[in-house]
Amino acid sequence: MSMACVFCKIISREAPAEILLETERVIALLDIQPIHYGHALIMPKTHCRDLLAVQDEDLHDILHMTQVVARGLVESLGLEGFNVFANNGRIAGQSVFHFHMHVTPRYARDNIRFVLSLKEYPAGLMKETAQKIRMAIGA
Repeated sequence: MSMACVFCKIISREAPAEILLETERVIALLDIQPIHYGHALIMPKTHCRDLLAVQDEDLHDILHMTQVVARGLVESLGLEGFNVFANNGRIAGQSVFHFHMHVTPRYARDNIRFVLSLKEYPAGLMKETAQKIRMAIGA
């Protein structure tokens, strides 16, 4: 635990939160500044900065709880859709540096857009990029 971390304070019950579900390793709670009401956060109880630092034994539990919470949001709020995402690193929008997954409800005409500028690989670059990644992951 990092006592400077707001999520660690919530996990240790030193800060308040609306906890949705909790196991020995993972906790889900409502986001205090939601995109939509019901916006939930799922995180390991062990402090880790980002996805790359999550302990292997926590990964399954985080994803499983994300699915359970998403199902609960769909059923309780009558949702037709939702987003699941995680920001890793300041450049990606991470503001609390304790890894967490977001599950946020979506509604028709909610005016939330992920503005993308899609690219196309120039000749040969896709293969070169794939090879670099395969080498890095030992595939």
